[in-house]
Amino acid sequence: MLNPGQKGWLKSYLEFRKDLLTNEEIGNNIHVKAKPRTPEESLYSILQPTGLMYGHPVAAGNAQHLSREWEQQDILKLVLAESFINSSLLNHPREIKNADDFSSVIMKTSENISDFYNKVYPELSTSSRNFFGQKKSPLDVAEKVIEKRIGLTQKKHDNFWVDFFQNSLLFLDIYFFGQWIHTSSEKAVTQFFKKEKEDLRFYVIKVIVAAAHANKIIEAEERALFNFFLESAELTPEKEKEATDYLNNGINYDDIVLPGNSWILKKFFLELAILTVWADKKLEQSEVKFLEDFNSHIGLAEEDLENSMLAIEGFVIGNWDELGKLQEKHDLDKLTAKYLDRVKTVLNKNQERINKEISGSRELRTLLNLAKFEALNPEEKEKVRKELIDIIQTIPTFVMISLPNTFLTLPILLQIIPNSLHPD
Repeated sequence: MLNPGQKGWLKSYLEFRKDLLTNEEIGNNIHVKAKPRTPEESLYSILQPTGLMYGHPVAAGNAQHLSREWEQQDILKLVLAESFINSSLLNHPREIKNADDFSSVIMKTSENISDFYNKVYPELSTSSRNFFGQKKSPLDVAEKVIEKRIGLTQKKHDNFWVDFFQNSLLFLDIYFFGQWIHTSSEKAVTQFFKKEKEDLRFYVIKVIVAAAHANKIIEAEERALFNFFLESAELTPEKEKEATDYLNNGINYDDIVLPGNSWILKKFFLELAILTVWADKKLEQSEVKFLEDFNSHIGLAEEDLENSMLAIEGFVIGNWDELGKLQEKHDLDKLTAKYLDRVKTVLNKNQERINKEISGSRELRTLLNLAKFEALNPEEKEKVRKELIDIIQTIPTFVMISLPNTFLTLPILLQIIPNSLHPD
C-alpha cells in the first residue's frame, strides 16, 4: 500500500505510477483529452489542478483518489515528485513506447533531481553514499532531497493567505528543473541558475507589492503575505531593505521586467497577482484595472487573464472542503455565481463547437430531449453530466485549466449550456 509517510515512498509511488500507464499516455507522453499546443501549456494543464502553483496542493497527481487521509506534507511530496516526472516526460526527446521506456525516464529523472538540488540548492545537498560508504540508489537520494525541500516549507501560520502561498515557490523549482535537464552541469551554468533563482524570487516580492498597492491600501492580509515571502525568499539584507521600501512606498508594474519570454512563468506571476488582490475578499475596480494592465505589460493575451481568473475560481470551488479557512474569507454562493458567469461566457463564444459535439452523439441528444418532459434516472443523469463535461473540455480554455467536476451537477450544466444548443 502506498504510504508517502514511510521510507521508500518514492519507489512505491513510481511502481504505482507505472501500473497506471495507459495506451494514450505511452503514445503521447502525457494524456489530455485535447492536447495543448506547447510543452509549457501541457505542463500548466497538469500543474494547475494540483494547486502547486497556488502554494496549496490538494491533489496528488495520479494518486489523487488515495490522498484524502494523508498529511499535507505527504501530498506535497507526491505532487512535487509527479511534477518532476511530468516535466521530464514532456521534455523527453523520444516517444515513450512501453513501461520499460517509462522506467528508464524515471531513473534518469531521479538522477536529475538529485543533481539539480545539490547544485542549485546547496543547502539541500544530499550525499550519494550512506554512513558505511555504500552507494545509494538514485531513487533513495531523490526521495531524501525532496523531503528536505518540503521540510523548508512546513512552517505553521495562522493566516490563511500565508498558508495558501507558503509552497508556491516550489513552482519555480519545476520551472528551473525543466531548463536544467537541457543544460550541462558546469560551474558557470550552476551559478547562472542560482542567480536566476534569486532574481525570480525577488520578482515574486515585486509582483506581490505592486498588486497589494493596486487599490492604494495595504490590507492586513497583503502585508502578512508579503512578510512571509520576505522570510521565505532568503534575500540578502540589501534586497530585503529594497523590498520593504517597495512595500512602504509602492512600485509601478512598469518596474517589473520579467526575464525571458516563458509563457508558463508569466502565467505564474499573473496568478500570483490575482491571488494577492483577492486576499482581502473582494476585487475592486482599481484592482481589476491593475490586473488588466499587468497582464498586458507582461505580454499575455486578454484571454489569459480571463482564463486565469477561471482557473483560480474553479480550483477554489472544486476544493472548497479542503481549503479550510478560505471558507471564512469568501462567500461560496457569490464566488460560484461569478465563476458560472465566466464559464457561460466562454461557452457562448464556443456555441458552434459545442453544437457539433452534441450533434455527434445521438444518445446524448435523445437524453437531453427526454429531460425536457420527464425526470431521468440516476444512471441517465450521470451519463449526460459526464458527456457534457467531456464536451466542455474540448474547448481550448478548458484544455488548459481544470473544471470542478463534482461541483458541476447536471442542473448547473443545463443552466450554463447556451439555450440555443439545447436540442429541440
